[in-house]
Amino acid sequence: MQPAAGRGLPHPGDAKLSSENLFLTSLRLELAWLSGRHWLRGRSVGGAGVVLRFERVRPRRAGRFQPLRSQEITPQFLDRTIRALKRWKFDIVSMDEVCHRAVASPMPGRFVALTFDGGSKDIIASAYPVLSRHGVPFAVYLPTAFPDRLGEAWWLALEAVIAGESRISLVIDRHERHFGIEGNAEKYQLYEFLSGWLRTLPPPDLSVAINDLCRRYSVDLAALLREASMDWDDLAKLAADPLVTIGSATVNYPVLSNLKDADAQREITMGRAVAQAAFDRDVRHFAYPFGDRAAFARKHVQMAEEAGFVSAASALAGVVHAEGRTNLHALPRLCWDGRQRSLRVMRVLLSGAAFAPVAPTRSRIRDADEN
Repeated sequence: MQPAAGRGLPHPGDAKLSSENLFLTSLRLELAWLSGRHWLRGRSVGGAGVVLRFERVRPRRAGRFQPLRSQEITPQFLDRTIRALKRWKFDIVSMDEVCHRAVASPMPGRFVALTFDGGSKDIIASAYPVLSRHGVPFAVYLPTAFPDRLGEAWWLALEAVIAGESRISLVIDRHERHFGIEGNAEKYQLYEFLSGWLRTLPPPDLSVAINDLCRRYSVDLAALLREASMDWDDLAKLAADPLVTIGSATVNYPVLSNLKDADAQREITMGRAVAQAAFDRDVRHFAYPFGDRAAFARKHVQMAEEAGFVSAASALAGVVHAEGRTNLHALPRLCWDGRQRSLRVMRVLLSGAAFAPVAPTRSRIRDADEN
């Protein structure tokens, strides 16, 4: 990649593993499985259970450039995962049950909850047949603008632009920048670079930037969203299943940290209001868009609680503890990297042995001080 300027733009949040880091992490976790450390420490560090976070579920695709591959699993892997969870004697539970076990006394068995972020079309097309066949509960966190076809899935547009070009030009900080991306490695580097930059922008600036990029390189941003997202008919089918929990993920899926407080509050409250009106039921559970440390702050935790949500899920790694020791409005989740297909690795991660405790939020500290 040959940028004319701007190298070093920040890439906030929890970055996805590189191929080398993925290999080293997998090797470390495989060795942990062989050592049996997760069996010895699992009950002491594993808490009451784990919430798993997935995004897309679809058959494996051909093509060398797939920067979002870490966000995808196949239906076959989902099936293997559910079979393994049952074999390992985990209770597969709903988000309501997660909240109950998080405040109750410890139970003999541990739980796993299955959650899916983003409202992608393949949840109904590829994931739901597997989940319903197994008869297990799961939650879908929905950005409510997406089924109305009003949102902008900028990460998909960026992927499409870079995939089809050998040279990219765009305006960054009021300067025209040029990037040569003839090789696959350069494409990956540019995707990481630009996605990190776009994630730092307030929504109006992000919209201007991605629409300008799409116009330059003839990518239909609206069509990408239509193809990738469930519509209201799809969601109505899911909502009719008592095993499915429909949660909210704001209206437009913004990085909340990039918004003014009033705008962040509006995204959180309006997302819930739209979902409740659409499904004629109480929407009790929320997920922070993107959910990493750069995506939301303690004030957003308080906003989610004030909006009436019973829980708010993050993408911060960790386990859920019983007896009220986990803040329900900053729930940790295990975000599965779709490039990793080892059930041994999953077993170690589910044990909790690989995670440091998630730092409590300010509201959690305040509650502890008052007690």
